[in-house]
Amino acid sequence: MLDLTYDAPAPRVIQGARDDWELVIGLEVHAQVASRAKLFSGASTEFGAEPNSNVAFVDAGMPGMLPVVNEGCIALAVKTGLGLKAAINLSSAFDRKNYFYPDLPQGYQISQLYHPLVGEGEVIVDMAPGIARRVRIERIHVEQDAGKSIHDMDPTKSFVDLNRTGVALMEIVSRPDVRGPEEAAAYILKLRQILRYLGTCNGDMQNGNLRADVNVSVCRPGDYERYQETGDFAHLGTRCEIKNMNSTRFIQQAIEVEARRQIALVEDGRAVVQETRLFDPGKGETRPMRSKEEAHDYRYFPDPDLLPLEIEQAWVDEIAASLPELPDEKKARFVTEFGLSEYDAGVLTAEVEDAAYFEAVVTSGADGKLAANWVINELFGRLKKDDRAIGDSPVSAEQLGKITALIKSDAISGKIAKDLFEIVYTEGGDPERIVEERGMRQVTDTGAIETAVDEVIAANPAQVEKAQSNPKLAGWFVGQVMKATGGKANPAAVNQMVQQKLGL
Repeated sequence: MLDLTYDAPAPRVIQGARDDWELVIGLEVHAQVASRAKLFSGASTEFGAEPNSNVAFVDAGMPGMLPVVNEGCIALAVKTGLGLKAAINLSSAFDRKNYFYPDLPQGYQISQLYHPLVGEGEVIVDMAPGIARRVRIERIHVEQDAGKSIHDMDPTKSFVDLNRTGVALMEIVSRPDVRGPEEAAAYILKLRQILRYLGTCNGDMQNGNLRADVNVSVCRPGDYERYQETGDFAHLGTRCEIKNMNSTRFIQQAIEVEARRQIALVEDGRAVVQETRLFDPGKGETRPMRSKEEAHDYRYFPDPDLLPLEIEQAWVDEIAASLPELPDEKKARFVTEFGLSEYDAGVLTAEVEDAAYFEAVVTSGADGKLAANWVINELFGRLKKDDRAIGDSPVSAEQLGKITALIKSDAISGKIAKDLFEIVYTEGGDPERIVEERGMRQVTDTGAIETAVDEVIAANPAQVEKAQSNPKLAGWFVGQVMKATGGKANPAAVNQMVQQKLGL
């Protein structure tokens, strides 16, 4: 494993405030389970389907329709818990959370309040090379999603799409361990990374598959430490929840805006009211949505249609045995196995597809450091320029592996390799065959290099005199020889021969 220091952040100072204030942030992340069917019905979870086309009778709240637990959804939630080093509760239960919205036809949501499926875990958040924060997970409970109300299709009417109703969600609840906007964004990204490695959620924030409710409060310096000693949340100040955030950039902005609002209230002698708020990025403000309800306001009670959920330890062990290599483990392995810097290993493991591509390049015979350099600088740079994902790369891992293998064997130079990469990127083809057919192989024959060096020296006697009095000018001869050989001569061999011939 990497040698990490677990760092406690310094108190955050909010500019413009009269006093110093610290931020306290807890996050409730709703992650859509990567299942093809819903939590309690066989209806499809396909995104982008025609409105109200993926709705079973139970999703629509039709009388007499009983929910049936989707075992696959439970397995993926257990897998998520194991990936977050969390306790798995062999006994859990579903409860009804009663409230009515047009996009919740049953008039209640099936969730888990009293007995969640997953208990306490943790997420290690990378803040800087070698520096990490530990954010504790309080619980993960499984629940069904609501539908979607649509208000912008008609000036006088609202519409409802129930396709999302009943889709399985994992609500991942953190402790109030996050201390700033940047750390909140880093936590969300790390959690998303882990879920994608596990394959339990695709993490698509744009489509709402991963969204967060952000709880923000402010306290005086020292009060957070008092909370840690006593467990008394009163030390943390009154919190407000910012609902349904699906962008890390907006999450950071919303936290900053909400913190300033709360500080202004307190410093003006007024009280912060616990409530749920929405963030308006256009206006740069949060606004009230509804007063913050407590559990009793939802009249929770055990769902009478669902028996308590009992799972066996052997089943949990079987899921644990199938866990893939997770990002922190993979990053550490890339550092030790391939000699990569922590930064490069972090770039390559940020997305599960990127890590798989890099490993496939190395498997094709490439040197680890050389492969990392080409994947990060050449491939990623070109894909970003063309707005392409790694899955759409015109250069396969096998092709890039062959290019780097040709460099390593001195068959081609770095400059020729860039020309070869461009040919493969735009035209395709086998790199080795392209090198042979187009005469791109590097000249390593010392006799041929010596002949080229002699010709350049003989044609430029005045330049020879200058170089002998100022050795730095020898590079000019190297450039001329490379030009004369069409860039095919081995640059190291050319440099050595020029130095020798000039007597430097």
